[in-house]
Amino acid sequence: MAVSQLSLYNGALTILGERKLSSLTENRETQYKLTDIWDNDAVNRCLQMGQWNFAMRAVQLDASPSVTPSFGYQYAFDKPTDYIRLSGLCTDEYYKNPLLGYVDEASWWFSNQDPIYVRYVSNDASYGMDYSIWPGNFAEFVELYIAQKAAATITGLAVDMSLLDARVDRALKRAKGTDAMEEPVKFPQQGTWSRARQGSRGGGDRGNTGSLIG
Repeated sequence: MAVSQLSLYNGALTILGERKLSSLTENRETQYKLTDIWDNDAVNRCLQMGQWNFAMRAVQLDASPSVTPSFGYQYAFDKPTDYIRLSGLCTDEYYKNPLLGYVDEASWWFSNQDPIYVRYVSNDASYGMDYSIWPGNFAEFVELYIAQKAAATITGLAVDMSLLDARVDRALKRAKGTDAMEEPVKFPQQGTWSRARQGSRGGGDRGNTGSLIG
């Protein structure tokens, strides 16, 4: 079955041993309580818990024309409106060279590099909030997370919270494990001494050593 807000609600209710909803507008106390949890950034909180490949976005950011730092780093960069969690901040579009000199402050990054290249977990409708690309294990984790948050108000703690908490933890680990399998093979960055030895023999890059993400 396709993932939707209603399917996530009903997955959580099934976990709690409660009757499912017929719609998101059903006039039931259960629906109101689940919607309160949903509106309290339930999915965003789940997205914050991992470096999810299905929600990963890569962008080039130019310095903000409206913010001029008064001291320190020369440029300010507005964080994207769909930003959830940072994965990598680099100086090049291939994400081979991590940007080491920057400050993360409120809604901006500050650096002397312009532009910068950012990979981050996104809640955009085409990324983290696109239910059609959610792996099954992530959807199961979200259902359990909602059930965990709703248990006290819906069941009056009639469920064993220690067991439910353990299920949430296991689901998160499974979801991360499944998601990690989608990552490209990563190789350690080659040192300057090693590169110099290869260069002196007339050799070049003998493998995909450039796939390291910063």
